[in-house]
Amino acid sequence: MGKVRVAAFGVSLDGFSAGIEQSLENPLGKAGPEIFSWFFHTRTFREMHGGEGGDLDADDVFAKRSFENVGAFILGRNMFGPVRGPWPDDSWKGWWGEEPPYRTPVYVLTHHPREPLVMKGGTTFHFVTGGIDEALRLAKAAAGEKDVRIGGGVATVRQYLQAGSIDALHLAFAPVLLGQGEHLFHGLDLHALGYAVTERVATEFATHIVLERSNSSVDAAAVS
Repeated sequence: MGKVRVAAFGVSLDGFSAGIEQSLENPLGKAGPEIFSWFFHTRTFREMHGGEGGDLDADDVFAKRSFENVGAFILGRNMFGPVRGPWPDDSWKGWWGEEPPYRTPVYVLTHHPREPLVMKGGTTFHFVTGGIDEALRLAKAAAGEKDVRIGGGVATVRQYLQAGSIDALHLAFAPVLLGQGEHLFHGLDLHALGYAVTERVATEFATHIVLERSNSSVDAAAVS
């Protein structure tokens, strides 16, 4: 049976996973790209965007692993784009052009209905208005025996952590300080939620930490 996991999720040393003032020009917020510098130089990233070259190092191992055995993704509305409120039309199709890197069904959390969006390369965006539980149910059904990857953003990951739904997290801690933005850990007790470190690898660009939930019977609602 597949897992529900977070992978290749950048975090600054002071705990922020997105900068302030997300916009069309700054999809990750101001200074947000600094926490993903470990990813941009890898071969996996270059190939995702139709490029060549890139490093085959420990960072690339984690980048490549993040896409392995994934049968469906879940994204928050902000991860899909900067449009807020009701969809004005169907012109916005995501940050990634005509061929997004997901190549699976992607379930986008939103309060506003929209018809599914079929893209090149196997990605179909489904817009879910019923909340995180409905999105996870649909994603698991689509993934079958494969994993469901919670792609972000920060608020979405935090909701699934608080709900006790995430089996494993790969966090890439970048050696930078953002000072402000969206904080991943505020108010969360990962130890009480049952997580423990199972892997750690340091590179020039990041310290990769894998956390796995060792006690699935923990009542997340009681400690969130």
